[in-house]
Amino acid sequence: MGKVIGILAGSLRKESFSKKIAKNILSFAPEGYEFKIISLDGLEVYNQDFDDEGRVPERYTVFRNETKEVDGVIFITPEYNRSVPGVLKNALDIGSRPYGQSVWDKKPAAVFSNSPGNISAFGANHHLRQSLVFLNMPAMQQPEVYIAKANELFDDSGALKDGDQKKFIREAVEAYIKWFEKTAEQE
Repeated sequence: MGKVIGILAGSLRKESFSKKIAKNILSFAPEGYEFKIISLDGLEVYNQDFDDEGRVPERYTVFRNETKEVDGVIFITPEYNRSVPGVLKNALDIGSRPYGQSVWDKKPAAVFSNSPGNISAFGANHHLRQSLVFLNMPAMQQPEVYIAKANELFDDSGALKDGDQKKFIREAVEAYIKWFEKTAEQE
């Protein structure tokens, strides 16, 4: 069986640029790999009482189980107020608990940040990386993946338009797979 890479888009909006990038990346999976979108829709705000009192929401269980099954993760994030969107941070928290049972541990990660502006969600990219350090998720360092003018990337059907940005995203995915393979060998 091949390796499974989870794709998490840090936005809930129907027409989210992150979700569109995630859907397009699915077709970039090389032979021997499956790319799988893990939805953040419907995740209640993390509350430790749910775990402590045995009242774990079904959506938490589904999310944790889906995430446990992947071998690596590509995070695709916009930026909210110079940081990680709350829904993505909430997903990190849900997956990291109960204590000692983190679904994230040792899963090689990549961070692709995007924005309609030129700063390309730089703040979110780096804040997410801080959390990944604590979660013991090695993160691909190069290439750094900042996607500017995300609002101009797609045709009317939501497909990535041919051009430099599509090529850059494809090459970033290829670089992640090469890095993932090296990192997985070290485990």
